[in-house]
Amino acid sequence: MADAELPLNRIIVGDCIDTLIQLPEASVDLVFADPPYNLQLKRELWRPNMTEVDGVDDAWDQFESFEAYDDFTRAWLSECRRVLKPEGSLWVIGSYHNIFRVGKILMDLGYWIINDIVWQKVNPMPNFRGVRFANAHETLIWAKYSERSRYTFNYHLMKHLNGGKQMRSDWVIPICSGSERIRVNGQKAHPTQKPEKLLERVILASSNVGDVVLDPFFGTGTTGAVAKRLGRQWIGIERDMAYARVANRRIAAVIPKPEQPVVVVKRKLRRIPFSALLQHGFLAEGDSLYFRRDRKKIGRIMANGKLDYRGVEGSIHKIARSIQKGPCNGWEHWYYETSGGELANIDSLRERVRAMQAAEPAAVP
Repeated sequence: MADAELPLNRIIVGDCIDTLIQLPEASVDLVFADPPYNLQLKRELWRPNMTEVDGVDDAWDQFESFEAYDDFTRAWLSECRRVLKPEGSLWVIGSYHNIFRVGKILMDLGYWIINDIVWQKVNPMPNFRGVRFANAHETLIWAKYSERSRYTFNYHLMKHLNGGKQMRSDWVIPICSGSERIRVNGQKAHPTQKPEKLLERVILASSNVGDVVLDPFFGTGTTGAVAKRLGRQWIGIERDMAYARVANRRIAAVIPKPEQPVVVVKRKLRRIPFSALLQHGFLAEGDSLYFRRDRKKIGRIMANGKLDYRGVEGSIHKIARSIQKGPCNGWEHWYYETSGGELANIDSLRERVRAMQAAEPAAVP
């Protein structure tokens, strides 16, 4: 089956494993999975004011044993890997009840973990019985197809969205509440609806406009709604017809806005070897370089572009590391004496070489 035959932008109502088997191999770019957590709830939970907590007690979250849950997990993860493109990636979210079992199984299947992300909830449900810490986070595992696989990571976009700072693996995002929480007849449409902000970050980080995003546990369609808004194609699998109806109505109302922030990435500078400073006449064999302006720590320039420092020969970086006894960039640490007798950093000479090379006319073939 070709990519054009994929059931794009549709919800397939049915069992996730049976449906995944019918999808073509290597056909999707990104999988986001929010599987049953197997919460193992044994009894009702009551608040101090004697109102019952609306917990997850649905049949789809109940398994007769850990072995049954593991078999189920292995089956859907295997099929997701089959339909995932080799350069694609998978995200799966869970709690302490299931995420460690899921993580082991996906590694056994050949996936390679890129990150684990802690979703820190701004407004978590308290622990009403007071017998343990309040569960204030969930864990997302981000994995690629295999150890050697390439994958999409829009690093600079994430940095841009994080105020210019490298985005970390702890994401502080409120739980789904207020107007975002979908209700039917005054009741939650789904007990574990995820916030769109969470899916937005996942999809923007690890896919591109036009990519195919698959969610095998579609629920009320958060993945589809966000994917459509961001200009991605999507496929949802959901066995509960009531959830599917809610999701279809929700996604139909979404207006696509595929435009992403324009991120200016600083162009990689042309590499300039230290020997180029000699070739352009800025320095010469026998000249002295001074480490961190220290006139007692002198390196003599050799004809081959290396330094001689107290009988040891090496590059500007190697000699600098030996003096500092740790990693360092030689361009930042060596100084030369100007015609006026002052010390100036050799990096200024490198920039002059770059400027000269940029001004040279392109060669005519």
